[in-house]
Amino acid sequence: MNGLLAVAAGGAIGASLRYGAGLAFAVSGAVPWHTLAVNISGSFALGLLMAKMPPGGSAEQWRTFLGVGVLGGFTTFSTFSYEAAGLIERGMIGHGVAYAVGTTVACVIAAGAGYALGRAL
Repeated sequence: MNGLLAVAAGGAIGASLRYGAGLAFAVSGAVPWHTLAVNISGSFALGLLMAKMPPGGSAEQWRTFLGVGVLGGFTTFSTFSYEAAGLIERGMIGHGVAYAVGTTVACVIAAGAGYALGRAL
């Protein structure tokens, strides 16, 4: 039950941060840059967290709260998917594909960079 509460509390924080990012950085142009920035920064932060707080041990509650809750609520795979599909639906096929591929590649690189940084610290 403690894990569920940690995820719920963290998710509320992460979702609120995500909503705030959307308000702070309005969509300009064809590509939803705010969602891209949220997903890349969230991927980096999750990689860093996983390196510094591996599974198990006394930090498990914090790992659950921060990783699953806060960062799970903050990053936006469903929004990313919807926006990519929307670009394609509007006939902006090149933009949609570039956004989908670019986001995926950048987020994997960011997660790896965060993990590498966490291991080095």
